[in-house]
Amino acid sequence: MSDIKSKVQSLNPNIQPLNVADFAKDTNNVYMALNIISTRAVNLNVDIKSELKAKLEEFAETTDTIQEVHENKEQIEISKFYERLPNSVLISLHEYQNEGLHHRFVDESTEDM
Repeated sequence: MSDIKSKVQSLNPNIQPLNVADFAKDTNNVYMALNIISTRAVNLNVDIKSELKAKLEEFAETTDTIQEVHENKEQIEISKFYERLPNSVLISLHEYQNEGLHHRFVDESTEDM
């Protein structure tokens, strides 16, 4: 996961207009390409959330009172870093456009056997 974070540091987090017809160059179907991109985005989102949760659990303290809230500077910096990351859809779209996203199709006739 850390290699993805290093790759997307230079990625523009703003949405840019794109030609949808360019998505169909590999799959010959725009909807199939968007399905591939969205599936990868869901996978990235799960990975990023689990990594963030694991890092923030290191700072978790169990206390009995709700009034005691401690601000940890490292925890705030980690949260800000993950907030600045581009959206997972933008990351997967960038991977798809730069041919870093590989996909394969399962033949349904062989799957039934």
